[in-house]
Amino acid sequence: MEIILYDETNQLKKSASQLIHDILEFAADRLSLEVDAEISVTIVDNNRIQEINKTYRNKDYATDVISFAMEDETEDDWLNSDEVEIDLPRVLGDLFISIDKTVEQAEEYGHSFERELGFLVVHGLLHLNGYDHMTETDEKEMFALQERILKEYGLER
Repeated sequence: MEIILYDETNQLKKSASQLIHDILEFAADRLSLEVDAEISVTIVDNNRIQEINKTYRNKDYATDVISFAMEDETEDDWLNSDEVEIDLPRVLGDLFISIDKTVEQAEEYGHSFERELGFLVVHGLLHLNGYDHMTETDEKEMFALQERILKEYGLER
């Protein structure tokens, strides 16, 4: 998996950067994603994620993770056509993670920064792959998969 990581805050330690790469690779393997799939992860502060949340989601508050999927399911999507063969990597999309929220929530939930960061990365990756928590059934499925990936990786509460 091609992982492009940006740290707009300059606060991300090397070990946290490595964790992002490692857990994305691990989760991608568990989800049987293509080896050449691409994702970008940008670490931002609360002000920046609030700005993004307001601009793109009309929600004027800081949140922990925002995902922008590059793929939409449409019947007339020419890239899914059997008639067109283009050898392009699968671009999953972009994740924006607030380092401030990561720190706050780790403290609030009583676990490590690494556990919270791993949770947010996996949560965002699942959203990029079509999982959501809009209904109770979908939420149970997504959160069970998320917890299983984190547990298998070794990031338990």
